[in-house]
Amino acid sequence: MLRNLGVEASEVRLPRDLAAVDGLIIPGGESTTIGKLLRAFELMEPLRQRAHDGFPVYGTCAGAIVMARNVVGRGTDQPVLGLMDLTVERNAFGRQVDSFEADVPLAVIGDRPFHAVFIRAPILAPAGQDVKVLGRLEDGTVVAAQQDNLLATSFHPELTDDGRLHQYFATLVQRCRETASR
Repeated sequence: MLRNLGVEASEVRLPRDLAAVDGLIIPGGESTTIGKLLRAFELMEPLRQRAHDGFPVYGTCAGAIVMARNVVGRGTDQPVLGLMDLTVERNAFGRQVDSFEADVPLAVIGDRPFHAVFIRAPILAPAGQDVKVLGRLEDGTVVAAQQDNLLATSFHPELTDDGRLHQYFATLVQRCRETASR
């Protein structure tokens, strides 16, 4: 998705890779595995420190779980970064067979709703006043949030052809880079 938008992208697997990028997207997948890999490859502390210093991080679905301070639901003994003041409920919408799609209004990317894909998705519950809700389902369930340089969505924007959320994150990265260079 980033390359389609003309944004240079590279994989981050080791601390030296993290040091070479201006922002990070933690993708969907299995949050327990992502947390264990972050720990095994000694990325937890460097990532926490960089995020604390203003480094932009975007977590989609499982990535949002890993970024949250509090996780509820099955398998909550997983390693988490604790970056965002969120309480996240894992698999809140049910199992894989309960996956769904919905149009989510997201004012930060324009007037047209984002057609979101939810697969074993978490619910995001902002726990602090610094967390800004960006998107909700029709029933009010929070599915997108931002806290300063940190962005989280319950859904998988990479599974669509709509690059607006990734562009929003790329713009956030650019702003943070410009601020840091001053």
